[in-house]
Amino acid sequence: MEIIDGKALAKKIRGELKLEVDELKKKGIVPKLAVIMVGDDKASSVYVRNKSKACDEIGIEFEEYLKDSSTTQEELINLIKELNNREDVHGILLQSPIPDGLDIREAFNTIDYRKDVDGFNPINVGKLSIGEDCFISCTPHGVIKMLEEYNIETEGKRAVIIGRSNIVGKPLIQCLLNKNATVTVCHSRTKNIKDITKDADILVAALGKPKFVTEDMVKDGAVVIDVGINRNEEGKLVGDVDFENVSKKASYITPVPGGVGPMTVAMLMFNVVKAALLQK
Repeated sequence: MEIIDGKALAKKIRGELKLEVDELKKKGIVPKLAVIMVGDDKASSVYVRNKSKACDEIGIEFEEYLKDSSTTQEELINLIKELNNREDVHGILLQSPIPDGLDIREAFNTIDYRKDVDGFNPINVGKLSIGEDCFISCTPHGVIKMLEEYNIETEGKRAVIIGRSNIVGKPLIQCLLNKNATVTVCHSRTKNIKDITKDADILVAALGKPKFVTEDMVKDGAVVIDVGINRNEEGKLVGDVDFENVSKKASYITPVPGGVGPMTVAMLMFNVVKAALLQK
């Protein structure tokens, strides 16, 4: 069994991006990311801080717009439009969740698809589904990067994804299909889930339930990717996979923390640099 080290891979990617940004700066191009956060969600604050630190390390400029929960939909949309029009801003990210009463879908749709470094604008979602070059949602992109880095074959393999969110599950379906895997998706209404997961060569857990995937759900030699980030009763970070027991059967497995998480931020940085290149 080999542990897929997302932390080390993310560090390698950030190093490569730093060299690329240094070269861009010589040509007068300074990649810039604008992050909008509405409300005071604690987890979001941590994520935004991590993104800011990564930008700093790579040499990407970072602008933060912290809005309180009384912000109206109109104010949010106007801010996005303003950032769309600014030539010095290459990437725009709206941190979710946003307060109830605000329409996140409209907000994502307003972000210029050329600056949509989170890959949530319908144009990027559509381009991904027909296999065109686009901005891919950062977590699924990170998962694919891990599989590539560890030379894990996807072609003709049976991939099972547990979870069908717009952020991870759905874009990952397309990413894996584009790499010629045979993809099955399980969700809260799936019957006899164990019968399906036991057939998976590549099993991705992205449902947000601590230790949901147990040893008896995994076949010997499967590749197990754990996208879940949950806190248990002791306040410790755990994934959607029972790592201790499942790792006895898996050929490759990602840990939590230190697996998919760092890759999400690394792929965001990748998208910002890509956006700066495309816009110039």
